[in-house]
Amino acid sequence: MTMTSPTDAPDLRVRQAASGTPPKPGRFKERAGQQMKGGPFAYIALIVVGIGSILPLYWTLVAASHTQDEVLNTTPPFLPGGRLLHNLDAAWNQAHLGKAIVNSIIVSSCITAATLFFCTLAGYAFAKMRFRGRGWLMTAVIATLTVPPQLSVVPLFMMMSDLGWGGNLQSVIFPTLVSAFGVFFMRQYLLEALPYELVEAAKLDGANNFRIVLSVVLPVARPAMMVLGMLTFVQSWNDFFWPYLALNQQNPTLQVALGQLNASFTPDQSIVMAGALISTLPLLVVFVFFGKRIVGGIMSGAVKG
Repeated sequence: MTMTSPTDAPDLRVRQAASGTPPKPGRFKERAGQQMKGGPFAYIALIVVGIGSILPLYWTLVAASHTQDEVLNTTPPFLPGGRLLHNLDAAWNQAHLGKAIVNSIIVSSCITAATLFFCTLAGYAFAKMRFRGRGWLMTAVIATLTVPPQLSVVPLFMMMSDLGWGGNLQSVIFPTLVSAFGVFFMRQYLLEALPYELVEAAKLDGANNFRIVLSVVLPVARPAMMVLGMLTFVQSWNDFFWPYLALNQQNPTLQVALGQLNASFTPDQSIVMAGALISTLPLLVVFVFFGKRIVGGIMSGAVKG
């Protein structure tokens, strides 16, 4: 006969009443907050995804450190060569990348800051403020996502010409100060993350709308703003189509300047890759310095207590 202590008897009776037979030892782990451990398949999948993500950047580095003949050879090189500095210097001087990088930083920073400001305000208004026609206006905003951007190129170009902004950075910044995706993204986040009771409590304390946005909405919306800011900065940094039409060769952004390297009849692919490597480095710097904050913001928005 198996003896049970008085302290184990209640737990044994509960398990027997629930399942009819005692559970197998070690089958379930009942420790709260215990992290799940990944199996071999998870590690294999992560390794494959990591290699697939790093491979294009590695090939850019390899191609930028060799001559064009070596890159276009039947058996291309798989290890970096010794012409990296020479090709970087050639790309920098041929495309005047110094001014282009400064222009891209100005454009991307202005667009990101304006998008975060306007989209957060609009998202809060659509999520928590009650006014007539709110649903129809939100439907109209979402409907603009279905319109191809190529359809607005001609009227937008004529508008920028009438304003006298042709060839200037204003023609790239002002049309993209707010995005429909950003408004929808912030609206969906604030709809769940910001309780009505928190807004009503701020109103009862005598806070106006500006104070509510500053003290209540922005702290709650910070995780979503970090994600939206990252996506907006990368998109505006890599944008080529509209800056190529709105700007000229004397005042280009980085992607437009890189297009000039590839515009000749027989472009040097090693120099083109060197220019592409230069355009990628600022984004890598942003992720190195702000990656933890972005991931921390995402996780803080995902955990609700």
